[in-house]
Amino acid sequence: MTIKFSLNGETVAVDTAPTVTLLDWLRENRGLTGTKEGCNEGDCGACTVMITDENGARALNACILFLPQLHGKSVRTVEGMSGPDGAMHPVQSAMVEKHGSQCGFCTPGFVVSMAVGHLNGRTDHDNVVAGNLCRCTGYAPIVRAAEAAEGADVPTWMTDEAPSVEALGYAPETADELATWYEAHPKGTLIAGATDVGLWVTKGLKDLGDVAFLNRCRDLQSISVGDDTINIGAGVTMATLLPLLRETHPSYAEMVRRYGSEQVRQAATIGGNVANGSPIGDNPPALIALKATMDLRKGDSRRTILVEDFFLEYGKQDRAPGEFVEGITIPKSAPNLRCYKISKRFDQDISAVCGCFDVTVAGGVVADVRVAFGGMAGTPMRAKNVEDALLGQPWTQATIEQAMAKFEQDFTPMSDMRASADYRLQTAQNMLQRYFLELSGESVSVLEVQP
Repeated sequence: MTIKFSLNGETVAVDTAPTVTLLDWLRENRGLTGTKEGCNEGDCGACTVMITDENGARALNACILFLPQLHGKSVRTVEGMSGPDGAMHPVQSAMVEKHGSQCGFCTPGFVVSMAVGHLNGRTDHDNVVAGNLCRCTGYAPIVRAAEAAEGADVPTWMTDEAPSVEALGYAPETADELATWYEAHPKGTLIAGATDVGLWVTKGLKDLGDVAFLNRCRDLQSISVGDDTINIGAGVTMATLLPLLRETHPSYAEMVRRYGSEQVRQAATIGGNVANGSPIGDNPPALIALKATMDLRKGDSRRTILVEDFFLEYGKQDRAPGEFVEGITIPKSAPNLRCYKISKRFDQDISAVCGCFDVTVAGGVVADVRVAFGGMAGTPMRAKNVEDALLGQPWTQATIEQAMAKFEQDFTPMSDMRASADYRLQTAQNMLQRYFLELSGESVSVLEVQP
């Protein structure tokens, strides 16, 4: 299979197996060793590259980016950040001036992330570099370098044009083509952003067999906003969804801002995050609290189910062979929705516990309630005993305390490296208390210290 893309301004054609990563190819076939292998799972950012297509430029992790995902796109590595005549990118100059590098291992990834942010006019530098880990220099001089480069012009060599390409047989262009392929290959692996599947290869050394890359299915990447609902295509990335959520569901949006890193959010899709069935995925608790539905398709047949009904047990979902997630629908408004993510590291970390709450109070009494959690069981699920203890009761501290005692009836969490079972249970109870205080007008930010 031959793919074509632009690499640092030069069009290249590559014959490749489907699961060769860009990181390995750059280092082994092109000698471009500035792109580093650190974690090899999309966490450290040392392998960051710039990918440009019709949607603009974004920073992605080369270690979990398969070569077929680059077909028809442009790639710039750290070696392509400087100009043809050797002129440094403004970010590179600023890193030197502000002493932003010490051991240097992480520096190429930082430079690429910062250059993409610079090209896109980003000034939220903490978010831009949150997916790049530094162990020695510290982030202060790196952020100062990003700030120093803000006013500089974008170098002309940074605006690449992607080459024109032909369609690939294993990269369907539409949901119809995908449905036909998947029905014929029901044991095949669907790859959207590869932020999960990539680790099956880099860490699990798994042979994926038949694969289909979904990043060219444009009709799965649309968002339709109606009067009361929002339909989100399964191929919509978390980075694309984030601005809309900030307008409609700000608490959910803040959780998404902490979802992985900038590089991960630019690749990860909402459909993939739900379809993989992880008990600690961040989207499902929010979607369940919102009473979201999901559209499933097999061939020409479609069905719609509640997101909460998709998760049957650990490792098992209500999805037939050859059936895939086509879209997810959420309400346009849910003013009382709150999402709380607890993780060891505030940014770019997997949740120990993720709780989402949506309570409607009418006349001082709870008229409707949905409480959903991830990290508390083998699947994301509702806390139905807690909900029953709240429904129809006065919205008071006494009711909250009675409901907190019901968490033990809903969940028997496990202990692992992220949290103990006791911690998870107490944290879930505290989240309900936090939710009550927040809806009562109290400040509950974990980033603020109150006297």
